[in-house]
Amino acid sequence: MPMSDHPVPDVVAANAPSESVPTAQPAPTGAERVVTAIGSALIDGTPVAYIVVLAAVVSALAFVPMSIALSSGAIFPMSQGVYGLVGWVLGPIAGAVASGIGTLMGVFFAPHTAGIWPVSLYGAVVTSFAAGCMRPQRRVHLTAAIALLCGTSLSYYLYRAYVINGIPASIIAWGSLVDWLALLLFISPVRTLIPHLLKQSSRLAVAVGLAVGTFVAFGLGHAATCAITYYLFNWPEPIWRLLIPIIPVEFAVRSFIAVIIGSGVLSGLRAIGLVRPTYAAY
Repeated sequence: MPMSDHPVPDVVAANAPSESVPTAQPAPTGAERVVTAIGSALIDGTPVAYIVVLAAVVSALAFVPMSIALSSGAIFPMSQGVYGLVGWVLGPIAGAVASGIGTLMGVFFAPHTAGIWPVSLYGAVVTSFAAGCMRPQRRVHLTAAIALLCGTSLSYYLYRAYVINGIPASIIAWGSLVDWLALLLFISPVRTLIPHLLKQSSRLAVAVGLAVGTFVAFGLGHAATCAITYYLFNWPEPIWRLLIPIIPVEFAVRSFIAVIIGSGVLSGLRAIGLVRPTYAAY
């Protein structure tokens, strides 16, 4: 039988794998999901584990002395620079609890920086609480409460200095500059600007927010505690004059500590994607 002049075509198996063609994935169309922490004990929307960790940080920093507060004769610790940071990370109530526990632990383990420990404890709680209240349009009643507390304390402080102890008004104004300026900034739009700066990707914006926010938060805590310490010590006019240049420097040191520690902490929290507490302000 004659052979065909046409070549026999190759036979391709039906089940031979075909070359895959990449296809574009469709864009997600659903609503963005919010991840929340579940299955753990919470205090005001903040996991207890977070509070324990930051309380330990406050306690550790209480060991490091920074300067002598001449008005009370005590040494203020490095932990005072992070009270505001604790409030922004955890929220007002959880932040106050963490700073309070950390400061109380510092009283026992670092008594050289404890000073008058009930006053130190009170100042830590007020400072962190005030910082946590800076978040805009959230829990306005707490913001009003802390402003009223610190404003009343400052009024008593200034009244006692001027009326009872006869300190000249100009000396009082300069000596309490950090207190009344912090209160004015807190009740102004600056209060809501600080959390906005802390949320920025720019390191400069975060640093400015930490520095100014620490000044405002600790200024309120300082006003609250000075009402007590001045009642106890009634320091005379020469001490007032001596404190005028020293107190702003001490506040600058606290803000510097907040910038150095806080910038790294906030950057690290964003990098690891840790679930934020309900009332966090960063």
